[in-house]
Amino acid sequence: MQRAGRHGRQPPEGGPMENGVGQEPGTPEPAGPAAPRAPRARPRLVFHTQLAHGSPTGRIEGFTNVKELYAKIAEVFDISPTEILFCTLNTHKVDMQKLLGGQIGLEDFIFAHVRGETKEVEVTKTEDALGLTITDNGAGYAFIKRIKEGSIINRLQTVCVGDSIEAINDHTIVGCRHYEVARMLRELPRAQPFTLRLVQPKKAFDMIGQRTRTGKSPGEGRVASGKETLRLRTQGPAVLEE
Repeated sequence: MQRAGRHGRQPPEGGPMENGVGQEPGTPEPAGPAAPRAPRARPRLVFHTQLAHGSPTGRIEGFTNVKELYAKIAEVFDISPTEILFCTLNTHKVDMQKLLGGQIGLEDFIFAHVRGETKEVEVTKTEDALGLTITDNGAGYAFIKRIKEGSIINRLQTVCVGDSIEAINDHTIVGCRHYEVARMLRELPRAQPFTLRLVQPKKAFDMIGQRTRTGKSPGEGRVASGKETLRLRTQGPAVLEE
C-alpha cells in the first residue's frame, strides 16, 4: 500500500510533470515570463552622393564613421577610398563652411572631392605664422581650410583653400592629424626656404574662384529639414539624433 504524499494524493500515472511537481490533466500550466518585445526597427538611412567635379548620382547607406563613408562612396564610383580628399554637403564647390564633419542631416546631399593635380610650392618663412588654418578629413589627409589675408601663403597664388598637404620637404605627412601638421609648419626655421607638396581637388571646367565666394549654382544650396541628423563617431555605431 502506498502512502499518500503531503497533499494526500500521488500524481496520476503518465500525468504532466513540471519541476518535479505533478499536475492533474487539464490543469493549466503556470504562466511563464512575458516574452520580450521585438526591438524597434531602425530606419533605413540612404544618402545621395556625387563626385564634386561631376558624375552620376549614387546612393550609399550602412556606414558609421568617415572611413566607412569614404569606402561606400568609392565603391559606388569604382575608385579607391584614398582618392577622396574631403566631402562637402549640398554644394559641389570647395566651400569650407559646408565641410562634412561629424554629422550629416538626413536630407543632405554629399559631394566627394577627389585628388586632382599635384603641385610643389617653395615657401620662405619670413614671419612666425604662415597664415594657414589646417584641418583633416578624419581618414589620413590634412588640407588647407583657411588662408589669412595678407599672410605669407596668401601671396602665393598657387596655394588654394582645399589643397591637401601631402609632404613637407619630401617628408610625407599622409596619415597625420591636422594639429601634427600645424606643429611641423610652426617649427620650421625662419628665413629658410621649404617645399610644400600639395594635391588640389579635381574640378570641372566650370568651377572657379576657390578663394572667393561665387553665386550658387541651380543644383546647390538644398536646405535640410534640420529634424534629424546622423552623428558619426570615431568608435562605435553612428547615432540618429533629433
